[in-house]
Amino acid sequence: MHTTDTVRQFPGAGGWSIPRGLVVLLSIAAVIICVTGLKAFAGVVGPTFLALMLTIAVQPIQTRVQQRGGPAWLGMLLAFGAVLLILVGFGGALALSVAQLASRLPQYTGSLDELLDTVRGRLDAAGLSHDQIQKAVQGIDLGKLVGLLDNLLGGVVGVFSNLFFVAALLLFMAVDGMSMRPRMAVVAVERPAVAQALGSFAAGTRKYLVVSTVFGAIVAVIDGGALWLLGVPLPLLWALLSFITNYIPNIGFVIGVIPPALLALLDSGPVLMVWVIVVYSVINFVIQSIIQPKFVGDAVGLGVTITFLSLVFWAWVLGGLGAILAIPLTLLVKALLLDIDPSTRWADVLIGGPLPKKRNSAADTST
Repeated sequence: MHTTDTVRQFPGAGGWSIPRGLVVLLSIAAVIICVTGLKAFAGVVGPTFLALMLTIAVQPIQTRVQQRGGPAWLGMLLAFGAVLLILVGFGGALALSVAQLASRLPQYTGSLDELLDTVRGRLDAAGLSHDQIQKAVQGIDLGKLVGLLDNLLGGVVGVFSNLFFVAALLLFMAVDGMSMRPRMAVVAVERPAVAQALGSFAAGTRKYLVVSTVFGAIVAVIDGGALWLLGVPLPLLWALLSFITNYIPNIGFVIGVIPPALLALLDSGPVLMVWVIVVYSVINFVIQSIIQPKFVGDAVGLGVTITFLSLVFWAWVLGGLGAILAIPLTLLVKALLLDIDPSTRWADVLIGGPLPKKRNSAADTST
């Protein structure tokens, strides 16, 4: 029996078959169901994948200890301690900085009122009616901004409450990591394609984290130093924000420039705000939009378009954490849907993977 391009046939008593169009519709329905489930359980899926990503990042510590003849439990403790120290230190610094910002903002109430009066005067000079002006500025309230920051601080505290969940996952994954090498060796024998796909996902995730962390540290130092020289309040907080938003592909620096620019406007006026925007645009656009994507693309094999679409998709599904984890999540989907099947690995070229090397024409002629 021969198969055709329009029908997928199965052996059976009646020789029944499923049309290819129905297969496509069933696949789309399965994707919709999976995405809906992920969105519904975003509060669990996001932290779980964060723990998985961090475990993959520190797995070389366990491997190095075992290669040097150390006990497996020592590598597990070192890896777990390293991740926990990073999470607690970074989260504590961020919470302290946000608290300082929330306590400092009420000082700018007068500056905001003066700024609103200036805006009202210019709108009135432009010929707008008083009612239109009131509608334009009535939603601007520093008290609301302070309340928003209080909510943000509460969200940071909420992260610390979730930290116990993430820490527990990290501990369990670190324990499983002690026997991961022999487990993967068995998988490589039984299912080499699966082992190769999972290995590519882990290696790509580590490369992405290394590249993003290095460039994030560079951007944070430069941005923080520039803001300190310009006299913008709380440069440490904005440096931390630059570091975090560096993990958001393509548009991270746009998100990172808004808070310091607004604070510069309230603190010293529009001239300082313009300088902040110019400095951020020059530094971050060159580093994050020109230099870094080249290294990230070479490291993970994803094109700029796929990177941006993955950002939009995962941010919609998992929220802010999904935006930060967009690239590793896309790498996992790529490993499970494309890399795991040798017959679909050709799609890597379409989504930004490296092109195959051209054969040597001289060698071809000689053969």
